[in-house]
Amino acid sequence: MENKNSEQKQSKKQEIRLKVMEAVQDDVNRGIVKIDSNFMKQINISPGDIVEIVGERKTAAIAERAYPGDIGLNIVRMDGNCRSNARTSVGEIVIIRKAEVEVAKKVFIAPTSNRIVLKASPHLFKVGLMGKALTKGDLVSLGNSNSKAKYNPSSPRNVNDIFTAMEQRFSGMGFGDLKFMVVNTDPKNKTVIVGRETEVEVSSRAVEIKEDILLSVNYEDIGGLSEEIKKVREMIELPLRHPEIFDKLGIEAPKGVLLYGPPGTGKTLLAKAVASESAVHFMELKASDVISGIPGATEKKMGEIFEEAQKNAPTILFMDELDSIAFKRQDRGTNEFLNTPVSELLKNLDGLSSRGKVVVIAATNRPNSLDPALRRPGRFDREIEIGVPDKNGRLEILKIHTRNMPLAKDINLKEIANVTHGFVGADLHALAKEAAMIVLRKILPDLRIEGIEEGQEIPEEILSKLMVYQKDFQDSLKVVRPSAMREVMVEVPELGWKDIGGLTEIKQRLQEAVEWPLKHRQMFKHVGIRPPKGILLYGPPGTGKTMLAKAVAKESEANFIQVNGPSLQQDGIVGKETEQLRKVFKRARQTAPSIIFFDEIDSFAKRRGTGGSAMSDSNENMLNQLLIEMDGIEILNDVVVIAATNRPDILDTALLRPGRFDNIILTTIPDKEARIELFKIYTKEMPITKNVDIKELADRTEGYVGADIESLCREAGMFALRQNKKTKEVSMENFQDALKVVHASVDKEIEETYEKLSEYFSKARSKAIGGNEGRGYFG
Repeated sequence: MENKNSEQKQSKKQEIRLKVMEAVQDDVNRGIVKIDSNFMKQINISPGDIVEIVGERKTAAIAERAYPGDIGLNIVRMDGNCRSNARTSVGEIVIIRKAEVEVAKKVFIAPTSNRIVLKASPHLFKVGLMGKALTKGDLVSLGNSNSKAKYNPSSPRNVNDIFTAMEQRFSGMGFGDLKFMVVNTDPKNKTVIVGRETEVEVSSRAVEIKEDILLSVNYEDIGGLSEEIKKVREMIELPLRHPEIFDKLGIEAPKGVLLYGPPGTGKTLLAKAVASESAVHFMELKASDVISGIPGATEKKMGEIFEEAQKNAPTILFMDELDSIAFKRQDRGTNEFLNTPVSELLKNLDGLSSRGKVVVIAATNRPNSLDPALRRPGRFDREIEIGVPDKNGRLEILKIHTRNMPLAKDINLKEIANVTHGFVGADLHALAKEAAMIVLRKILPDLRIEGIEEGQEIPEEILSKLMVYQKDFQDSLKVVRPSAMREVMVEVPELGWKDIGGLTEIKQRLQEAVEWPLKHRQMFKHVGIRPPKGILLYGPPGTGKTMLAKAVAKESEANFIQVNGPSLQQDGIVGKETEQLRKVFKRARQTAPSIIFFDEIDSFAKRRGTGGSAMSDSNENMLNQLLIEMDGIEILNDVVVIAATNRPDILDTALLRPGRFDNIILTTIPDKEARIELFKIYTKEMPITKNVDIKELADRTEGYVGADIESLCREAGMFALRQNKKTKEVSMENFQDALKVVHASVDKEIEETYEKLSEYFSKARSKAIGGNEGRGYFG
């Protein structure tokens, strides 16, 4: 009896209680849990041992050391599959203890969906399960099982040592997304591990499974939204699980959460994940479900949906594209057919009991078009922006969408995340899919040559080509464009500092004004200074203003939105030009970090009051809108405006005040050293002969700007072709001929005029350029 009590006490000592947290992307589907090594010692285990996890159900997983940032925290990290098997969710407490494990003689699994057609060898399924700990009733994914279990010393437990090249490919071919249930094991009712001698039998028939057990979406399926997930959980889980807390505090539990942001950012996915992880009933209400032309039908349908939600409580009722049924009533006039849905929605929201355990999540990409009554307290109590992901968010999303892809060793997801500015989750999904399709297109000819028909087994030598390389993603980027950029042309420039000759001082100033604030914002905060909002580049035509703007965008890893001043006015529709400006700034915010470049800003930002025509009124409207938008940048992060002009003397002085265009930079005519650099750049791809003397050319091109030198090099190439169409060289004689044709576009007088302007700017920035004389420096 004493021995029995002693064993029970010993058993109790060897279990710990830890709070469940989600897994990081790299650990999804690996069949592991991450635990602090100090907790491992308490239950007498070490990394690689198998632990039993007890929530509402028992399951097992391989224990691995916690990440450094988690040390000292009473948490265990596990993926959605493991949480589902333990019938637990993020934030709940589970018991963890050392598991008694045996190597399985046989494991019997079945698909969880009738849509899964099994044509693969049972051996491949065994490979997918190799090294994983299983219990009867577990849901398992077959991919990504590269974990280390050390239960049976007689056989290698590191799956990396077990897998052949073919088997490794299997783990990334989409099997990871397929769920199977462990129907039975031998030995029965034991925690088992799949080893080399284990026989795996796969049923061709799907097993019936409760919908709430099979998590359709979990938190690991959402990337780049960790803060948003926390906010939504705070708003939703407490009201659904513990409404009595709100009664105790004497306040009503939140009834609604509004998610807003651009399309494709994960609003619907987030709502489904929260419902799935919270183990509550999930319902979706669409506009097509409730809007009807039959009198009384809309009221009836919406009432039935809310009634069903309360009957199946706890429930999350999700309303996608809320603006389609609830936009502002004043915009609808007196049309009863259009006003009914929003009135009914308000009535049903107000009718939800504070203890009814129903929370409504709504999503929209047009929050300002919603009826204001919906956004009052007691209806949608909280509004959460789901924005465009940053670089780290994009990396998380890419890891999710490539989780089950056969990636080559040269794949660099960080590099892809760096160059996909403005891509939302849906865009990154499309990017990964297109990369996979590029690979499939490559093997299609091989299938035709081999004469392989549908349903036939594909030979190993063809399957071996199913690998996704970095170049496939680069080719995919040429096809897939970010959705937020489609209406306003946004690009990621390829031109860098190395492609611009000379202008060293100007480059340095642009680095300090644009690149540093965008890449090192904290640096400015530490010294207590505000980075400039706008930079004005002015100078003679051809001095590289546009190139400088593109280069600083590339070096700052920012999106580049180019707006040509005259093109804003070409429609001639009053008000359209200001709407276009609003759209440009909206896209810049959504795709930040962004640089908006206004070329020929003088075309619409002339001094006000210089004319009374309709065009002058249009210009004034655009100028006012630009000032409003620039003043609004103060509350934004990572948006910089760069403008270029050849005529700074006619710009409205309001633009030049501090807080708008803070930096005013003259793009000067290149000196000899700069011209040498420019010649080197423009002749880099030219097969020039040894007698081409770049220093002599630089001496003979005083007064030439960058565009002139580029034109000169191009003309020299054309002279070579005119002499001999088969020529492979460009000689000094060709350059001398070109010098007779291409002349300097800037003379001494123009250069001196810009120098005077530079002096004037430094003395009187906030005054009208050209004074009150009614004329500019250029007459």
